[in-house]
Amino acid sequence: MLLSFKNHLNYLYFKVVILTLFSFVFCTSVNAQDAALSNYKVFFGTGDFANKKILIIRSYQQLRKDFYIGIDLNEIKTCIIPANQIKVTPTNWKAILNDYKNTPYIKAIEVAKLQSFGIQNSGISHGYPKEKGITLTIDLCPSHKPLDRVIFNSLINEFKKIELPVPIALSITGRFMINHSDDIEWLKSLETSGDICITWINHSFNHHFNPKIALKDNFLLEPGTDINFEVLGTEIALLEKGLLFSAFFRFPGLVSNNQLIEQITNFGLIPIGSDAWLAKGQPANNGNIVLIHGNGNEPIGVKDFILLLQKKRKSVINKQWLLYDLRESVEEEFESNK
Repeated sequence: MLLSFKNHLNYLYFKVVILTLFSFVFCTSVNAQDAALSNYKVFFGTGDFANKKILIIRSYQQLRKDFYIGIDLNEIKTCIIPANQIKVTPTNWKAILNDYKNTPYIKAIEVAKLQSFGIQNSGISHGYPKEKGITLTIDLCPSHKPLDRVIFNSLINEFKKIELPVPIALSITGRFMINHSDDIEWLKSLETSGDICITWINHSFNHHFNPKIALKDNFLLEPGTDINFEVLGTEIALLEKGLLFSAFFRFPGLVSNNQLIEQITNFGLIPIGSDAWLAKGQPANNGNIVLIHGNGNEPIGVKDFILLLQKKRKSVINKQWLLYDLRESVEEEFESNK
């Protein structure tokens, strides 16, 4: 009888444990599902928020609440806005291009479209000579190698006495985020500490590349490419990691054509190229949009950039050579061309 009673207690204990584990798993599953984004889509509208005219480009749901992604038309900066904090008037892309044609944002879109007829480096690829310094863009293409953290540590060390946070634009792919969670958290910690300020550029999700295929059928021009997933999938991945994408897009390999440029601008994004890809031997001069890869696959470009920093050390100390925020550079360029 005593043995039977003990067995009964063991059974009850086992049942409680199982029910507790089931409850935990169920609640965890529900919470994870609630935290994920849903109904994410392109949506155009306008409204006033924080005393500014805002263009709405996306809508979605998270934690059972509605949100918008908006762009400040003059400062070209994105923001997340709870739907209950803004009254949105729906519109369409054609009307936006016409109604806000005098804003820096739409001017940048139109210039990018005009520079869209080459197979490589279309969009805004030139720098702004009036500046004493460069706009640094670092591409994070898919890679199994670790992030080149030496780039960021070198920037912080060189600029910590005269320019913090250091402005950096990171062109990131969805696949890089999947394989580099620790690196993403490390970058977020540098932002939190005030060492760097990141402009997150959409660089597509998969970044497909086949070295045996001609450029006209490669990268995002590969037949069968789902451009909606390549763009929106990367945005969702960034948002779910607590990161806000910018209004900019960089083509994988800097490869595109006129039709692809039109597709990207129809998402409300500004294509960004480069006029100083260091690994290709292109020198970095004042005002250039400089391109290096920080995914471990371009040691030459990283080495050249470190040498550039060392060469400019005196000018950095004297504030004669600085790094510029991509958003501010584009804004100031097109704001002055009224």
